Amino acid sequence: MSRYDFVLFDADNTLFDFDRAEHEALALALKAFSIPCTPETEALYVSINSALWAMLDRGEASREWLVVERFARLIAALGVEADPAALNRTYLDQLGQQPFLLPGAEAVCRALGGHCTLAILTNGVARAQRGRFERSALAGLIPHLFISEEVGASKPSPDFFRPVLSALGVTDSRRALMVGDNLTTDIGGAAAMGLDTAWYRPAAPSHSPQTVAPTWEIGRLEELIPLVLEAHEQ
Repeated sequence: MSRYDFVLFDADNTLFDFDRAEHEALALALKAFSIPCTPETEALYVSINSALWAMLDRGEASREWLVVERFARLIAALGVEADPAALNRTYLDQLGQQPFLLPGAEAVCRALGGHCTLAILTNGVARAQRGRFERSALAGLIPHLFISEEVGASKPSPDFFRPVLSALGVTDSRRALMVGDNLTTDIGGAAAMGLDTAWYRPAAPSHSPQTVAPTWEIGRLEELIPLVLEAHEQ
């Protein structure tokens, strides 16, 4: 008997290479508006976008406002003229066409899929997330995709996790594992619901923080295979 019956994955920078997708999509979107995409411009956008998403995670902003505001601030900082809403639509269209996966993502899902129910839980924008998922190799391996925009609440809120766990048929939280790179939205949110958690930290030394203690810490996705499939002594 495997240790877990359900493995729930975050999407960006857990299974999907969001940094690469963002780089490609931003360059194509800015080019469409005749705005040069220099390393400095990209770094500025990433800084603005990260700060606004942190506001969303804290419940201080709406997704609808955020996705346009990030480009409004970028345009203002660059001193160029463009419609931020139109630029955002172009960016999301391009982002939805970038299905790059992180190393090990497909192999791990293939290894676990025959033993566990797999699902993706993401706070990303539905317009882009569904496009990336459907174009990726994971579309045939992971049967469930839950997007906060469609659920009506975002990680780490219990209002996100409750309907997701209900839809999956999780009746014993100890039999479900949440895997993600974000200590607050993925690990903290799932732990508050009684789920075990695996904090994916590919670029950091392994040590548990004081604020939220994950059940497991992994540096490579392949570490999940024995962790999930090894029989657990009751």
